[in-house]
Amino acid sequence: MKLFRGFIIKEFYHILRDKRTLLVLFGMPIIQLLLFGFVITNEIKDIKIAILDNSKDKVTRDISQKILSSGYFKLDSYLTNVNQIEEVFRKGNVKEVVVFETDFAEKMKRQGTAKIQILADASDANTANLIASYTTAIVMDYVNKQNVSATIPLQIVPEVRMMYNEQLKGVYMFVPGIMAMILILISALLTSISIVREKELGTMEVLLVSPLKPIQIIIGKVTPYVLLSFFNAVIIVVLGNLVFGMPVQGSTILLLAECTLFIVLALSLGILISTVTNSQQTAMLISMMVLMLPTILLSGFIFPISNMPWVLQALCQIMPPRWFIVIIKNIMLKGTGLYYIWFETLILIGMTAVFILLSYKKFKIRLG
Repeated sequence: MKLFRGFIIKEFYHILRDKRTLLVLFGMPIIQLLLFGFVITNEIKDIKIAILDNSKDKVTRDISQKILSSGYFKLDSYLTNVNQIEEVFRKGNVKEVVVFETDFAEKMKRQGTAKIQILADASDANTANLIASYTTAIVMDYVNKQNVSATIPLQIVPEVRMMYNEQLKGVYMFVPGIMAMILILISALLTSISIVREKELGTMEVLLVSPLKPIQIIIGKVTPYVLLSFFNAVIIVVLGNLVFGMPVQGSTILLLAECTLFIVLALSLGILISTVTNSQQTAMLISMMVLMLPTILLSGFIFPISNMPWVLQALCQIMPPRWFIVIIKNIMLKGTGLYYIWFETLILIGMTAVFILLSYKKFKIRLG
């Protein structure tokens, strides 16, 4: 019994001395709890909206102020005509436009009713539904308070319209997110494992003493995966369109070019992972944990980034899928061109350059 007790104590010491084991035991549960606790929420806050006030009277100003002071919405801009609505949605910052009809207060006074149009960007169906519901509830609360002292019952009729996804199909949100997750996981995972396998088998030494330069070795290893991942992207786009009815409103050439850029980024990230690992299992674990969970939680794929604490919002900015998903939604659902997504494209190009530079610097000419 004493020998058995000593064996158990020895195992405790062994675990407590291993920093990696402690990180898995205590670090991962804490990180996951904090991530899921802050990210997963059905509430909205600080949603940017635009207002088109065709009446500009006291009632419309009061309603606008009530919406903006609720804590759920932030004013992005006041519009002057309906032609600006499409433009402001395509820029991507505004998620809702509230439109007041002409002579709003006068119609309320004479007829007891007036109309408000609520336009929501439904490229993210769940968020759009919440936004429209919150706005409608705020307007109805205003009406109920006014009816307390009104001589005749007042009524405001909110007309809700979902832009780019009128039927609120969830697949319009999931196809871009799934595309981002599949491309970055497969590309980075296969590339990192492929290069690390050469290290494990000892064949990397043969390549290093060959006439090929290190950069040629890297390019030669990843080129097949670029082509195969591109074919994978084409399959996803075709299946999304034929099976789920996911439209491609914009340029197909631009869409495939952006997919190629994202694939190259993912491959460069896979190369970077391979330079800091020496086993396929480690490369696979890092690829899955570093890429899969952040892609799901911190890319805007499922949960709105604006709902997260500022620390997580800042972390989202360094997640490549976060920018790729914005690009794909703009091209496929809104039909926008490069003029509206140049900023996101430049960010992906910059990230790719950084990953390639770091990979090149860490690539060891001699294996220790």
